Amino acid sequence: MGEWRPLAGPSRQVALEILLDGPLSRAELSRRVGLSPGSLTRLTKPMVESGLLVEVEVGPTDARVGRPSQPLDLDAHAHHFVGIKLTGDSAIGVLTTLRADVLASVERPIIDPTPSAVADLVLELTDELQLQVPGGTPITGLGVSIGGRVANRSEVRWGPYLNWVDVPFGEILAAHTSVPIVLANDLTSLTEATHWFGAGRNSDRFVLVTIGAGVGYGLVVHNQVVDSPDVTLGLIGHYPLLPDGPLCDRGHRGCALSLLTVGAVTSQLGTALGRTVGYDEALDLAAKGDPAAREIVGRAGRALGKLIAAAANFTMPELVVLGGEGVRLAEVAHEDLLAGLHADRHPSAAELPMVLQPADFSEWARGAAVVAIQTFVLGTE
Repeated sequence: MGEWRPLAGPSRQVALEILLDGPLSRAELSRRVGLSPGSLTRLTKPMVESGLLVEVEVGPTDARVGRPSQPLDLDAHAHHFVGIKLTGDSAIGVLTTLRADVLASVERPIIDPTPSAVADLVLELTDELQLQVPGGTPITGLGVSIGGRVANRSEVRWGPYLNWVDVPFGEILAAHTSVPIVLANDLTSLTEATHWFGAGRNSDRFVLVTIGAGVGYGLVVHNQVVDSPDVTLGLIGHYPLLPDGPLCDRGHRGCALSLLTVGAVTSQLGTALGRTVGYDEALDLAAKGDPAAREIVGRAGRALGKLIAAAANFTMPELVVLGGEGVRLAEVAHEDLLAGLHADRHPSAAELPMVLQPADFSEWARGAAVVAIQTFVLGTE
């Protein structure tokens, strides 16, 4: 299969419909893109001949011609993408198909946070991931996500977890590989992955709330990710939730960061118990009924419910997706979460469907791969 050059107009819409929801019958495609069957056939014929689309011999019988229809699909394994999420101390990488299905994953510590050393590590992980998948399909695109502000898909203007300022990281990587590279903010990437290939794929309007090292918020409205440079600032981190809560480092009492982060939960319980406590241990203790853990984890659960209520009251989403490495809080403190949510919602308000993402960094790395997939399919406009 040759290079997929970004398509335009109806061809792009057809390709996207099949990528996100295929295989699709020609009749369904005609309905979705508003083309007559004849026009659709003329449009898709060169796409089939080029190998971009393939005909699947499993369709129901087409009553008009008395033979099985041939839905159109694409070969998701014809292109592979690498996504790498950079945290303050580790690099997590995945290799995916064109539909963002993860085929391999790897994680390495970041020993040296200087940009050149991290670039070497990213390229090592990319090579390692490619070797894990038989067949030798070359990497079509590499996406790298980072907490902070990214400009022009290639520059890290501000990366607080690695202490980077104005780092041309894309250029540094490009000097050592011919694979197309795209950089993105990690929360934007995860929101895009949730939108295209995750729990939000069929929602016109949803919110993503993440808890982990920080607190993140992503929004999709009218089937579009709401993007802004301010996304990188973690603005909801200091949203007030509990007036009698603990203080954050800015002196706010009971804000999201003071209650919901992994560090907040572990430090508060560690202080209460007089020893160091890990996050999973804190949640396990709460689940077993330890009084101090129940109080701290329960309070965090109520705060999360109030945060979800605020997001829902302002944006009226069809769906709330919860993610991040701290997301297990929503399970352990589920009753507290619902209490906080319902306290701040109108009794007649619609119930909010909530979906939890897996609590591991590979989801963030998959998000980086999705940004590479989007760039490959849509171009850089």
